[in-house]
Amino acid sequence: MLKLAAIDIGSNAIRIQLTRITLYQGNITFKRLEYVRFPLRLGQDVFTTGRISEQSKVKFLKLMQAFKILIDLYEVDDYMGCATSAMREAENGRYLIDQVKAELDLEIDIIDGDQEANMINKAIFPYMDEKAYLHIDVGGGSTEFNFYQNNEKLLSKSFKIGSVRHLETDNSHYMWDEMRNWIEKNVIKKSVKIHAIGTGGNINKVKDLAGKKAGKPISLKKVKEIQEYIKGFDMEERINKLQLNPDRADVIIPALDIYINAMAWSKSLSIIVPDSGLKDGIMQVLYERNQRRLR
Repeated sequence: MLKLAAIDIGSNAIRIQLTRITLYQGNITFKRLEYVRFPLRLGQDVFTTGRISEQSKVKFLKLMQAFKILIDLYEVDDYMGCATSAMREAENGRYLIDQVKAELDLEIDIIDGDQEANMINKAIFPYMDEKAYLHIDVGGGSTEFNFYQNNEKLLSKSFKIGSVRHLETDNSHYMWDEMRNWIEKNVIKKSVKIHAIGTGGNINKVKDLAGKKAGKPISLKKVKEIQEYIKGFDMEERINKLQLNPDRADVIIPALDIYINAMAWSKSLSIIVPDSGLKDGIMQVLYERNQRRLR
């Protein structure tokens, strides 16, 4: 038996997942023991001031302390913590990560866009086949595009635009042209039918609102309809009637702008939503480096 913990420090929220992995009669089973998502929006600070505020620093340290307690209580065999765009762009991000190590003996890695995409790809690979896929991952601070064909990743690109950054800043408009040009130059020219696959909390919510199971396609028309449906509610109604988390209610519309445009540019008529993300990719990495211990 293995007990593993994955920590995902994003721009809009921070998550920890603890999983038990067992080998019984030749079958490997993953059982989620605990999952915590805390809405600490580091990107709100970083994308406007370039720094993580003192208030956010205090909350972040308390949250990491809570995560460390969970890891110790569950007697985790191995863990991995990954911080993405907000932390890597923050002027004081490295200092804060070093502080967590010194005070809590908790290791956190600040990963770049390529590393983030590679980990997420591990989680979505089971949902793809030999067809051509454009993987669209929209986070709080960045968007990653990955192009797959014949079960092989051929191209990838990270863009500094995400749901929180799009919400907090008005200088991201040039990124739209960069994203469109990248898709038209690198994906459309392949002259094959492109299938979209989407990851991220906002597209997962669309999947839920559409009543779809993980891995089942949602049409571009339906995604647009759901975006318009959500726009019809104010923030309070989104939280109480649609049951959106407060930190999801304001960013879901700008996030869906990215998915919808990427699908349109790539001429994808539908999108598959695996309901997997960075934490699942981290867990896969942890499993791969510890699987010999199951024998």
